[in-house]
Amino acid sequence: MPAVPVYQWRLAPDGLATRRQLRALGLRPGGQDVAAQVERPRRRRGPLVAYLYSIEQAKPVRPMTPAKWAALAKANAARRICPECRRDAGYVVPPSLGMCTPCAYPDEQHAA
Repeated sequence: MPAVPVYQWRLAPDGLATRRQLRALGLRPGGQDVAAQVERPRRRRGPLVAYLYSIEQAKPVRPMTPAKWAALAKANAARRICPECRRDAGYVVPPSLGMCTPCAYPDEQHAA
């Protein structure tokens, strides 16, 4: 495998983009190999690396099917259900609590 070119942060040539930049353009890498990488220096733990892909070889993002929309809606609805009281919290139950706010802090609900 040939080595890919490495560019400094913000110095990559035109025509290359990260996955997020491709997505913002409505594109995806589409199976192409990494064309280059960009390194951003950090003081600790070494540089951050972002892989770059050719915009010309990128393919359009596949459209969401009705089944995918339904699966996404079902998954998001499940994140709103409190595992303790089994009610819809009206918001995504925070992973840090693991339950809705009234279940996590029952004494504060009665004081108010």
